[in-house]
Amino acid sequence: MSGKKESEQECRPDATPAVGLFATPSGIRAVQSPARAKILSVLAEHELPFDEIVRQSGKAKSTVSVQLQGLEHEGIIIGRRNPEDSRKKLFSISSPLVGNLAGVRPDLKETPEGLARLVAGPDPFRFYRLMFRTIRVSLLSEGINIDPVLRNAGCEVGERIYSALAAPDLEEILERTTKFWTKNNLGTLEVESTGPLVMRVYDCFECGSLPELGRPACAFDSGILQAIFTRHYRKPQQVDETACYAMGDDHCRFVIAPGTPGIAPSA
Repeated sequence: MSGKKESEQECRPDATPAVGLFATPSGIRAVQSPARAKILSVLAEHELPFDEIVRQSGKAKSTVSVQLQGLEHEGIIIGRRNPEDSRKKLFSISSPLVGNLAGVRPDLKETPEGLARLVAGPDPFRFYRLMFRTIRVSLLSEGINIDPVLRNAGCEVGERIYSALAAPDLEEILERTTKFWTKNNLGTLEVESTGPLVMRVYDCFECGSLPELGRPACAFDSGILQAIFTRHYRKPQQVDETACYAMGDDHCRFVIAPGTPGIAPSA
């Protein structure tokens, strides 16, 4: 597997919400079944054999067998022969999660007065923040959460900008990353600690103007950081957002540590 392909897989969100939308070769597939959702959550981090899926999911063998067949037929997972035992198969997720559906949130509908406040002022950059917010809030109000897509997009950006930020020394790449955040109006990025690596963002572009959602909302930023530090450390990094303006906090806080990609929150 090439380095780029490996990085792309590492950047995929691994959450499986109640109604997950997966991009398969034949189109978008919705997964609503709790049994399927559980199986996919088990497969999110590792390729596993049938017996291990049964053990971790807590489902009956017959249930797991039927669901695996359906998921494989729909192109959401793929099975290959186990090199250690050709009579058995190993299963893994082959299609990325691109979004999920949740309850409609009419309370998130924008008002003309609220939009006017957001766009007021001489700074033309406010318009781009307004545009980003309006699209996202409009989707959330209809019960559509695109955090997985935003995280994938963030990973793509992180991959593309890494060469400009790369440095053998952690302190130097952190300095370059904070300057990148400021230069591109993403907010003010500060390093809280390096063991573990914890970063804060003030005046966050991604979520600073969002209404309170009761959960972290910086999927795009998380994807950027995940890609940058996965490349820097040369092993998968997990980015967990533990504070966010969308949770009522006065900053966004990211904890970066070795591991598989973090679970994308549901709306």
